[in-house]
Amino acid sequence: MTAALQSAYPPESEWTTDDLDALPEDGRRRELLDGVLLMSPSPTRTHQTIAGHLMAALDEDCPDGYDVTQAVEVRINRTRSFIPDVLITTAAAAAREPSKYEPHEVVVAIEIVSPNTRSIDRVLKPALYAQAGIPYYWRIETEGALEVVTYRIDAVNEVYTETGRWTKFVDTGEPFPINLPISRITPRVR
Repeated sequence: MTAALQSAYPPESEWTTDDLDALPEDGRRRELLDGVLLMSPSPTRTHQTIAGHLMAALDEDCPDGYDVTQAVEVRINRTRSFIPDVLITTAAAAAREPSKYEPHEVVVAIEIVSPNTRSIDRVLKPALYAQAGIPYYWRIETEGALEVVTYRIDAVNEVYTETGRWTKFVDTGEPFPINLPISRITPRVR
């Protein structure tokens, strides 16, 4: 970090997305939670393999109107910003080639649970993604055999309702027909 940044950061009050934009592009994953900067360690090989396989599998069956990508920032507001592991967005949003999405452009946010993000991925992010109005949330559990847990938003109460726990196939019609063998996203070496 340069001397200028060292004297300017951390900010005297809460962190904002403007502060994120002022930081150097150094490959670190930075997220904001109510003005608090969260930095995660680099993902593991297993985590990244699952994310890559999942993105490729979902992209194969992705109909017009949607787009699949991974690790692109979602700016919820000035003091909340998260980076889902995999996202399904609207095609219109993807067409503008964003480095950041607005919550209304995200259809599905997917998080892969790692040992150091269990509480964030199981409790915090689903609560805040639901408050932001993201229609679907998937959580991929990695301890033991892979399990994909899918959720749909209850927009009135701004919470997610579980729609399935998948250990062999993810077989859902939301947001489009998906029949995904879990073996397809499981790393060869675990």
